[in-house]
Amino acid sequence: MPQDLQHRPKVALAVDLAIFTVREDRFQILLVERANQPYRGQLALPGGFIDTDDEDIDVTAARELAEETGLTADRLHLEQLRTYGRPDRDPRGRVVTVCYLALMPDLPIPVAGGDARSARWAPVDAILTGEVHLAFDHQVIVSDAVERARGKLEYSSLGAAFCPAEFTISELRRVYEIVWGQQLDPRNFHRKITSVAGFLVPTGERTTRDGGRPAALYRRGPATVMHPPILRGHNQNHSER
Repeated sequence: MPQDLQHRPKVALAVDLAIFTVREDRFQILLVERANQPYRGQLALPGGFIDTDDEDIDVTAARELAEETGLTADRLHLEQLRTYGRPDRDPRGRVVTVCYLALMPDLPIPVAGGDARSARWAPVDAILTGEVHLAFDHQVIVSDAVERARGKLEYSSLGAAFCPAEFTISELRRVYEIVWGQQLDPRNFHRKITSVAGFLVPTGERTTRDGGRPAALYRRGPATVMHPPILRGHNQNHSER
């Protein structure tokens, strides 16, 4: 027999957004200053509640992104990270949130809206070290999102999502170094990244914007999976023997 939902606990469903970019040569995440209680005036991830019974959760994520930052979902790589449902995570009552992970190169300074007083980019390291404190359980969510983003670069082609449409291998390597927080050996990286079938597509053009000799320009290819993967800790700034 179907169970009666009338006597089930009431739970509110929300969406939070962990939006990353590489900006000013740093791995950064988008934060908003809350305009309403609870935690008014404190920094938090952008997000909000599902508005209606028939609103799809992906639609909620896109709507909150536009309302609180002025950004549109079609400009981002957007995927679900995980669900957070600790009973005491929100002082207003039982709130379960689905966090979305978003990646995009050099995003502009966002325009705050909705229930956000302001929006800003913050270095990821400042949050992970506790220098910047966040409302709710967003410190934990950011830590999880950072690890997911770093891991995605090992096994998928999303490292190129932080690059412009056309980029050099040096520019791509710099993305990996910034996101991973470690120096990589240029020769090892070049050999490994060019061995992944379908990841890079040569444009036939060259550029001197790296400041050295003319370097080949590439665009992102059709591959979505890195095979073989490029693992953290195996590409530090030394030559392999």
